[in-house]
Amino acid sequence: MRTSLDRVALIIVIIGALNWLSVGLFNYDLVGSLFGATSLITRTIFTLVGIAGLYSISLLFREQETVRNH
Repeated sequence: MRTSLDRVALIIVIIGALNWLSVGLFNYDLVGSLFGATSLITRTIFTLVGIAGLYSISLLFREQETVRNH
């Protein structure tokens, strides 16, 4: 069973991945463009994406719970 924190972390990681996709394909940093390339907000967003990525590593090693019908 996934927790709310798991879902939030995955959403943040997906947003970060989409930003990197735009950088890779179009050389366009959406987060940097919206908030300024070196602003505190941009650095905070990138830090949150990194923390969410690190947290998401734990999802790889968790046992999957199975639901049984009684």
